[in-house]
Amino acid sequence: MTQHKVVPHAEWLAARTRLLDQEKQFTRQRDQLSQQRRDLPWERVDKDYRFEGPDGERALADLFDGRSQLIVHHFMFGPDWEEGCKSCSFWADNYVGILEHLAHRDVTLAAISRAPLGKLQSYARRMGWTFPWFSSLKSAFNFDYYVSFTPEQISGGATFHNYELRPTNTMSDLTGYSVFFKDQDGAIYHTYSAYSRGVDMLNGAYHYLDIVPKGRDEDGLAYSMEWLRRRDQYE
Repeated sequence: MTQHKVVPHAEWLAARTRLLDQEKQFTRQRDQLSQQRRDLPWERVDKDYRFEGPDGERALADLFDGRSQLIVHHFMFGPDWEEGCKSCSFWADNYVGILEHLAHRDVTLAAISRAPLGKLQSYARRMGWTFPWFSSLKSAFNFDYYVSFTPEQISGGATFHNYELRPTNTMSDLTGYSVFFKDQDGAIYHTYSAYSRGVDMLNGAYHYLDIVPKGRDEDGLAYSMEWLRRRDQYE
């Protein structure tokens, strides 16, 4: 039997209406924050990053695929790993069906990982994914955007991630998203990057969990996503 408070409809409606006022306020605040995000200054990308894809070597400019805006998922998949990160896989499962919608708003979405292309393609086939996925194995790209770290950086006691030094990080690769804009003259600019809890808003499944009675139901777990499995590994 539920231990939650149960009330008549009129009382429920009054409580829901009070919450609606707060939700509207939050929505307006979120709109303001989103505008501030878009108003951030840009930095020009001058390095000639190269990536390996199914059609051979590609420059960063090529990843835009004819559009002016590019979202990169820094997908955790180290060169020596046999599987992609289960959390990144959870986020990637949300991409099914949205690429066409983004393309019609002048946006390309692609994933980039340090694992060799063959591993990326094998894992994508296993998971049934078709989004663009490129290897940065021979590039400094992941290191420059603070999602990959050398053994020396890790053993040195601190790595820079999510805009701060993290003394407890022991992972060679972490996740994040970066946004780029390509001007008509071909110049590329880095406009935004988000890491850690900053990527929550990009996972639609989490938003669905946030509206059900149990929420994400992660209290009492050893860590917040301990329950998570790759889509083909649930019992």
